Amino acid sequence: MSKKLIKRPEVLKMCAISPSTLYRLMARGAFPKPVSLTGGRAVAWVEAEVIEWIEERKKDRLG
Repeated sequence: MSKKLIKRPEVLKMCAISPSTLYRLMARGAFPKPVSLTGGRAVAWVEAEVIEWIEERKKDRLG
């Protein structure tokens, strides 16, 4: 599993969702939580977790 970290613009592009949707999904526990990079505001997501989330959506759609 890749440990590459990706920033919010790339996450939004990969998932084709808005920032508000991203944070709403995270608040519901329906999207991977970001990793704090500096202990403050700078965060990134584990690319493999985002890809896994996308793949799960595809499985749900295909039934």
